[in-house]
Amino acid sequence: MKIAVDAMGGDFATAAVAEGVVLALQKYKDIQELFLLGDEIAVRAEVQRHGPIDSRITFVHTTQIVEMSDSAVEGIRRKKDSSISRAVDLVKEGVAQAVVSAGHTGAAVACTTLKLRPVEGVERPGIATVMPTEHNLFVLIDAGANIDARPIHLLHYGIMGSLYSKYVLGYENPRVGLMSIGEEDVKGNDLTKETFKLLEQSTLNFVGNVEGHDLFEGKVEVTVCDGFVGNVILKTSESLASALFRWLKTELTRTPVRKAGGLLAKNAFRAIRRKTDYAEYGGAPLLGINGVCIIAHGASSPKAICNAIRVARESVNNQLMHHIVDQVRINNERVLVKA
Repeated sequence: MKIAVDAMGGDFATAAVAEGVVLALQKYKDIQELFLLGDEIAVRAEVQRHGPIDSRITFVHTTQIVEMSDSAVEGIRRKKDSSISRAVDLVKEGVAQAVVSAGHTGAAVACTTLKLRPVEGVERPGIATVMPTEHNLFVLIDAGANIDARPIHLLHYGIMGSLYSKYVLGYENPRVGLMSIGEEDVKGNDLTKETFKLLEQSTLNFVGNVEGHDLFEGKVEVTVCDGFVGNVILKTSESLASALFRWLKTELTRTPVRKAGGLLAKNAFRAIRRKTDYAEYGGAPLLGINGVCIIAHGASSPKAICNAIRVARESVNNQLMHHIVDQVRINNERVLVKA
């Protein structure tokens, strides 16, 4: 297995990326080669800080970076020697099987979509983010790749999210819900109403609409929405989780009695923090393209980068792309026939 990593992407590049790569290579012996793309001198120096350079690392020098202030498409067009663009080229050329980046999300989506192209039958790829509930995990798709979606796109998101839930997360028959403002099929806007009909006709284990208060109750393993709604849900959830821990810390340190209680419950708080820590889940796959692309959080730590590489590895091992092609074809035929 060969994976290309954008070493210049992320708030803490190149240090966090280099350390995350070292951790991944120590952990996953089946990775044959790991390409690190970026300023070779800077990247090599960061890797060397963690000991002798693993023979499986190949440095690929690039001279440009797509900055967060750059337009996604223009950044890719103008910066052909950027770390993300060259990393995707390696996948396109068959040199690598997956790409991992914590950089500009829009650039990663645009670059992989333009260069690798969507798989047969899929019009728009979607970002699948894994989110926790008390007893399980669920996939939120789309989390920001496509903000102007049509019903057929959301059907494909449901298919791809279900397959990711099954083959990567291990749920045998994932329940799929459609994000809306009420349980009844007549609730929502034109997009959700039309999507409901398509999901109902599909081969998916579709359980109907889900509302905001259902998200973290473990009712579904896949939540389908357009990228605008999904990105708002994702960022609001991250912000709320962070705020809650700050509030708890403030309240638990107000008095000696509370401090004592906090110490007794320390392990419980740690368990919840681990569950809500995005670093545990690595990165979000961009599903529906001819290849594997994992988009890591911009503030990724070494642990998050390591886990993003793990997600890339699992996606390649489970041949997720081939399953997507088969199921999209079956459901496209099924929906068109019934329509």
